[in-house]
Amino acid sequence: MQVAFLGTGLLGGAMAERFVRSGVSVRVWNRTAAKLAPLVHLGAHAAATPADAVQGANVVHLVLRDDASVNDTLNACGDALAAGSIIVDHTTVLPAGVVARAPQLAARGVHYLHAPVFMGPAAALSGGGSMYVSGPAEPFAAVQSHLATMTAAVHYLGERPDLAAVYKLVGNTMIITINAGLADAFAVAQASGVAPIEAHALFNAFSPCATIAVRGKAMAEGDYRASFELAMARKDVQLMCDAAAAGNETLHLMPAIAARMDTLLAAGHAQRDFNVLAVDTIAATAG
Repeated sequence: MQVAFLGTGLLGGAMAERFVRSGVSVRVWNRTAAKLAPLVHLGAHAAATPADAVQGANVVHLVLRDDASVNDTLNACGDALAAGSIIVDHTTVLPAGVVARAPQLAARGVHYLHAPVFMGPAAALSGGGSMYVSGPAEPFAAVQSHLATMTAAVHYLGERPDLAAVYKLVGNTMIITINAGLADAFAVAQASGVAPIEAHALFNAFSPCATIAVRGKAMAEGDYRASFELAMARKDVQLMCDAAAAGNETLHLMPAIAARMDTLLAAGHAQRDFNVLAVDTIAATAG
């Protein structure tokens, strides 16, 4: 199998390196050619252009920045993309971009799978993390074992082309929100003289992840029956803001949450669970 990697930044480079080290013939291209040097040293073949990289490739992996870079790179491949070749696009992109690209490539006889991942470079090197794939079933079956060597878990979501893109954005929304929340939590701790690394130990004793399983499920079902009333949660958010201000620390996420809670309180939701934050998106079914 001839494999091409277009985009060899931190993630793409680690993915390509894993294949090179396992003896797979890999051709690599990157906008910044200097980033190819470590892979070439290991045995990868550098390509001067995207078209050179995909020439004769059965499977073409894309690990790029965004929709624009994916479209530009595919356009640069031109007719060098052989009919029957399979593009596996790991780029985090808009679902609408996937929907637009899939039929355009299919018209050229090229298969397109969108396969974003939840992994960093270290996991890519070790074959960890997870991959979500959507697109036509037949090409997925053809590369399933190939993809399985890249990650600990491959989840095929079916033929809806943009579903993996949706899941990736959902997942990254949660990851980024958690990190923003941690920044505020550590600011609250530091404002009262507790080092962030000491505050972090709290999460070894109690796991905030339980809220995703319990309160998150209730939210997704539109169940706003109270176990932690919005009015009480808003009081706690004010305590966080006041404690941070007293210690000359700045919160970034909590003020926005406070403003949203105030809107909901004014709309009469005080006695509902604070997961009523989602009520404009998910209509109430209970509570």
